[in-house]
Amino acid sequence: MATFLYKLGRLAFRRRHFVALIWVALLTLAGVGAASAPAAGNSSFSIPGTEAQKAFDLLDERFPGMSADGATARVVFKAPAGEKMTEADNKATVKKTVKELSGGSEVTSVANPYQAQAVSKDGTIAYAQVRYDVSGRELEDSTKEALEDAAQNARDAGLTVEIGGDALEATPETGSTEIIGIAVAAVVLVITLGSLVAAGLPLLTALIGVGIGVSAITALANVLELGSTTSTLAMMIGLAVGIDYALFVVSRYRAELAEGRDREEAVGRAVGTAGSAVVFAGLTVVIALAGLAVVNIPMLTKMGFAAAGTVVIAVLIALTMIPAMLGYAGRKVQPAGAKSKLLGGGRKSAPAHGSKPNMGTRWASFVVRRPVAVLLLGVVGLGAAAGPVSSLELGLPDEGSQPTSTTQRRAYDLLSEGFGPGFNGPLMVVGDAKGSDDPQAVEKTTIDDIKGLDGVVSVSPAAYNKAGDTFIITVIPDSKPSSTQTEDLVHSIRDEGAAIKADTDTDVLVTGATAMNIDFSQKMNDALVPYLALVVGLAFLLLIAVFRSILVPLKAALGFLLSVLAALGAVVAVFQWGWLAGLMGVEETGPIMSMMPIFMVGVVFGLAMDYEVFLVTRMREAYVHGEKPAQAIVTGFRHGARVVTAAAVIMIAVFAGFIGSSESMIKMIGFGLAIAVFFDAFIVRMAIVPAVLALLGKKAWWLPKWLDRALPNVDVEGEGLREQTKDPDPDEERELVRV
Repeated sequence: MATFLYKLGRLAFRRRHFVALIWVALLTLAGVGAASAPAAGNSSFSIPGTEAQKAFDLLDERFPGMSADGATARVVFKAPAGEKMTEADNKATVKKTVKELSGGSEVTSVANPYQAQAVSKDGTIAYAQVRYDVSGRELEDSTKEALEDAAQNARDAGLTVEIGGDALEATPETGSTEIIGIAVAAVVLVITLGSLVAAGLPLLTALIGVGIGVSAITALANVLELGSTTSTLAMMIGLAVGIDYALFVVSRYRAELAEGRDREEAVGRAVGTAGSAVVFAGLTVVIALAGLAVVNIPMLTKMGFAAAGTVVIAVLIALTMIPAMLGYAGRKVQPAGAKSKLLGGGRKSAPAHGSKPNMGTRWASFVVRRPVAVLLLGVVGLGAAAGPVSSLELGLPDEGSQPTSTTQRRAYDLLSEGFGPGFNGPLMVVGDAKGSDDPQAVEKTTIDDIKGLDGVVSVSPAAYNKAGDTFIITVIPDSKPSSTQTEDLVHSIRDEGAAIKADTDTDVLVTGATAMNIDFSQKMNDALVPYLALVVGLAFLLLIAVFRSILVPLKAALGFLLSVLAALGAVVAVFQWGWLAGLMGVEETGPIMSMMPIFMVGVVFGLAMDYEVFLVTRMREAYVHGEKPAQAIVTGFRHGARVVTAAAVIMIAVFAGFIGSSESMIKMIGFGLAIAVFFDAFIVRMAIVPAVLALLGKKAWWLPKWLDRALPNVDVEGEGLREQTKDPDPDEERELVRV
């Protein structure tokens, strides 16, 4: 591996014009594709294998004109103080509004509140249900404007009017904090690399990689039904790993220059060593992201593959474009230890080996002397941070979790006030009576059984399809959609449905947004253990080959579990308990999104292994070259701690930049990943890892002989480069070009 990458780095350095042209061409091609692609439609959300999804599929088949996945809007009216919605003037205003709402070309139906019995018992609140034939993201702007104009006209007439539902769904905004995150990354790069040119290379190449990845996603969004969250996630992870991977190669290049090597040789050795670590770190991230396919939720699978593709681009750019850019930069990128004019002082030679030790050396020496104390302190600290996980509540956000400043949240509150908290989460019970001799008898039995359950406020009469073999019943719970009482009611109805199926051969299925959320949460919980086993198992095997050790990969996996549990604990404390919620811009606390645990497991594992590979390969390199285990730890920190620290700060800054997003999922993911990187980089990798390695000594690098013979020699530490001549064989170079 190291030898191949060494040759690749030197080739990219010499053929820099050709390499740069290829990447610019790819960026242009992706940009043109994104600009000419049709606007992305609805990113379909389905949960294969669940009862709620089965019911939705049945509705599409038996009620073809229903548009079960079409957008809906609830226009909620509240009478002025002391008045009722049944008074003549208010009634006339509502009827006029209903008429205005009915005129849209995308509207399939509008329910008049007075005909649909959609007026509260006290007469103060009413609502009109509007259905559309396309999703909220696909609605034309003119349709949304007509909806808002109709509501405003009713307000002008004296009523309080709010709009709920997904008809006003908008593409989330990331916020200006993303720019701040990139600015922080730029400052850290300048401090770490000592010059604007050297700092600019990782930023430039990362932006090019993200530009290619996000443009490609945009170009394919309509064809593959990719939502806006997919490109945001790809941008988030692509920026973070793109900057970090480039930073490691540039830093190693400067270190090689400080050893007295010429620039081409330094590039080759930097790509051969740091580039090897980049390849395997990238592989762990790709495994973690692509492994989301195990969950078998198309939306999550697409998000994982899209983000994994962006990571692959980041790896390829670090291996090829960075060497090319270093060729262009020439002497503007100085050796490590040389002070630039930008930071003050003229250039000086690299410090001698016996000079004053840097911060990484001093810290590693301290940990090696006090491994037990450092280990206990780190584990206890992360354990305390993980404490809130014990009260973790999972769910999916609904309009009740939106800020009170939004019309959707105000509509939600008005409906709860007028019709009860369960009205915002109606359950749709679908009966497939095609195999029954008397569908109406089955319907009556179903309604009677549901009415007898605890937690039911009302059950609507059944609505049949044209064939008369499928019916729909709407059930209103007495508790809010995200409550455990509503979840228990869904399970109770399904239990009754199983009994009806046994007696009448009729499938009785529960669906609707609330039931879909419950099924989604359950599916995520069920998939967590298999996903964790797959991702950790594959990465464990990969790290055995990288470190040629059993205990080092095992320690890496256990450390990851500590950091991800601590990060989830922090997420619970902020987004569920409300600690520091104001500082994070969290206006409403509530259950943690169902996908958060499994998503954090995947992404954080990949990123955690980045720092494991980057830091421990330097230790492995020193150990292979003859140093004692304790000294190898110190050597690894002397060369790698500064760069790993900078990389972690950059990644934290990039992820934290997404906390400013208007979408709760992106905000939560940004915070969760930022705090997870903090815990993993600064507590697990910088404290727990060296403490464990110090306690293990030579045992840390033990590997059974039979396994040593079976494993491929990936040579991440670059041992094979010692035999490389300064100028590679021209025949080998031509062969590499053909490859």
